[in-house]
Amino acid sequence: RVGTAIALARPMTAPRQILPGTVYLVTRRCSERRFFLRPSEETTAIFRYTLAVAAQRHGIRLHAYCVLSNHYHLVLTDTQARLPDFHRDLDGLTARATNCSLGRWESFWDPDSYSAVRLESREAVLEKMVYVLANPVAAGLVRRGEEWPGLWSAPSQIGSNPVAAERPKGFFREAGPLPASATLQLERPPGFETDESFAEALSQGLRDAEDRAAAEIGREGRAFLGIARVLAQKPTARPAPGEPRRTLSPRVACRNKWGRIEALLRLAEFGRAYREALGAWRTGLREAIFPPGTWLMRVRHAVRCEG
Repeated sequence: RVGTAIALARPMTAPRQILPGTVYLVTRRCSERRFFLRPSEETTAIFRYTLAVAAQRHGIRLHAYCVLSNHYHLVLTDTQARLPDFHRDLDGLTARATNCSLGRWESFWDPDSYSAVRLESREAVLEKMVYVLANPVAAGLVRRGEEWPGLWSAPSQIGSNPVAAERPKGFFREAGPLPASATLQLERPPGFETDESFAEALSQGLRDAEDRAAAEIGREGRAFLGIARVLAQKPTARPAPGEPRRTLSPRVACRNKWGRIEALLRLAEFGRAYREALGAWRTGLREAIFPPGTWLMRVRHAVRCEG
């Protein structure tokens, strides 16, 4: 009881609203921006397997993914409102298994939690999927995303046969609770008509984004790092300083101004209702009704929620 009281007395961060059927761009960075996820046969096998297991376990539909040396991006649909559980399993298993393969024990992920940006329109979904797949080019690593030697989802994989992800040897016990294999399926995001037309639009957007990034790198007089130099990097290394810090962390993405304002107003209303219900709950009113999408209080304290 004392521990609970102390925890509830701490300053409250903005609560996450977790609703079923939401499409997200999610990002997680390695501790100190180090290259713990640098492409290798073992690292790729670990992430492919943990991603497949976590997605299957929690009803996550994957639309795009790219795992760079010190962070990853996913675009996904959370069909069952279980995004925090998905990240608990994905990030926890990936950290422990990769640390084991690297012979280290310290923190693997940045102390900040994962970033989850709600994609509120079809245009935002397509734009962020292009962003994810063009990331290796924008970062000056390879000339085309498809050249990236790590885990990267090609537009042509959308709607195709699932990829079998075998359980890697080493960290995972053969007689353990995790399956011997899992399937990694890339699906078309909601709101688009056919796999073929969407894959074509995504491929065209990707080529345009890659060309713009390459032109920008050329104007700045820089050269692409290239596959050989990427693979030669040490996992404990990190890029040179210069990445912007303490920038805005968006919670929604929508090209349409009024659509974006509407989404932000819905989040603001959720926050207001959440604080009101939490205030009542703290006074001892255990019948307080929390707004739809409440996650932490529902999971930890079994509070009642609308809907």
